[in-house]
Amino acid sequence: MDKAKFKEFLSKNEIVDKQIDQYLSELEDYQEFLMKEKLTLETVDPQKLVEYTEQLVSKDSDSVLVFIRAILNYANFSKRLEFISSVIDISEASNAMDTLDSRIAEVYGEEIRNEIFSDLTIPSLGVHTEKKPEFTKVIMKRVEEKFGEKKTIELLEPCLHGRPYDNFEEDRKDYQELGIDGFLKKKYQKRIKAFEKHRDKGTYAFAQPVDDQVVDYVKSVPNASAGIREGNIIYVTKVPYQTKKYLETNDERMKRFYCCYCPWLRGAIKNGTEKEISKNFCQCSAGWFKLYWDKLFEQPVKVEPVETVLSDGVLLCKFAIHLPDDVIIKEE
Repeated sequence: MDKAKFKEFLSKNEIVDKQIDQYLSELEDYQEFLMKEKLTLETVDPQKLVEYTEQLVSKDSDSVLVFIRAILNYANFSKRLEFISSVIDISEASNAMDTLDSRIAEVYGEEIRNEIFSDLTIPSLGVHTEKKPEFTKVIMKRVEEKFGEKKTIELLEPCLHGRPYDNFEEDRKDYQELGIDGFLKKKYQKRIKAFEKHRDKGTYAFAQPVDDQVVDYVKSVPNASAGIREGNIIYVTKVPYQTKKYLETNDERMKRFYCCYCPWLRGAIKNGTEKEISKNFCQCSAGWFKLYWDKLFEQPVKVEPVETVLSDGVLLCKFAIHLPDDVIIKEE
């Protein structure tokens, strides 16, 4: 790693000197770790990143977040963008179970929360993603036994990890001018352009690289981009978490694995134990959509999973967004 050029890169991106020193220190420690296998930042397989973060968790969990920020900056500096996928694998929704913990305490009290989480340790940021579903299996069983299905869904449907909001001012304007159908078409066109931009610039769409194959997929599946209205419901699926890998495998189990975004489920799909996890956990994913549509319509709407990759033979997760009575529909 060229430290001088990396420092210059960080400075240009308005990283303060104290953080620059922290990032350099974390990366130097990582370099030292890699030397044991005669590897460097330039030669290591990014998928091995979790081997180091797991060691950090066991020794100094407070430094994991700083290291993750450092490696993300290094990925952009070095153009080794594969590190981005690995970091997102490790960090995505890492706060979900802490949110569930605090939400149960807020709604039902600390005594009941303590009972449910008794003798359990929430996996920390940096733990291998595929180890997390074991925690999900136990906590969901306890929550459903304590509260029943309806109240469990109520705990999960606000989403456990939140999401960055889209440009609502522009979206609301488009919706009000075009009506819901015109708005969905425009959102679909914008999504295609966004993926084409990632392809042309060589950047990542969230956790995945984008090429012609990925762009063609997004073009071919409109409801995986914005959703399609059928009566008073919009049906939408997510673009697979790793679309290229999803398209290139014929193994249905691995297709389901590459489709799923949730680190608290994904590993169970891979090892074949997903039936041990309540399907109600996917209400959290429905809540991810709900956060957006509630804000767009400026009122709460019902969003629910129709089918998810937790089920055999289901290769994409499908969600239903129930439109409010006053939804704007314009004749074309």
